[in-house]
Amino acid sequence: MGFRTSVQVRFGDVDHAGIVYYPHFFIYFHEAFEDFFNDAGISYVQLLDERRIGFPTVHVETDYKAPLRYGDRLDIEVSVSKLTNRSVKMRYDGYRHRDGKLSVSCTITTVCVDMNTFSSREIPPDLRELFERFLA
Repeated sequence: MGFRTSVQVRFGDVDHAGIVYYPHFFIYFHEAFEDFFNDAGISYVQLLDERRIGFPTVHVETDYKAPLRYGDRLDIEVSVSKLTNRSVKMRYDGYRHRDGKLSVSCTITTVCVDMNTFSSREIPPDLRELFERFLA
């Protein structure tokens, strides 16, 4: 079972057709990514600002299945599909809260970097342990 979190679809998230404008899903996924760390007691802000560790995105694949509208909630399940010494591939499955229908699936590959040099680095043991807990 993956980590679960939820986001609210806001008025500014929808396009002229009345559904979530597709780039907003990437904001939702990043919010889920932050929640993933914060819920485990690892402050994402401290990870970036104090530990100087970042996880920039290097690859994304997304499939859109069912629309979301203003006022909907998106329940996001986060899991780790691949873990290497320096990168992590995470899967985000988003379900429309009102009916449980799969709305979006996405895999995002990130690389662990030193925020001072933006060079790749090994994933620290505590973060590796967190990722391993959700390895599918």
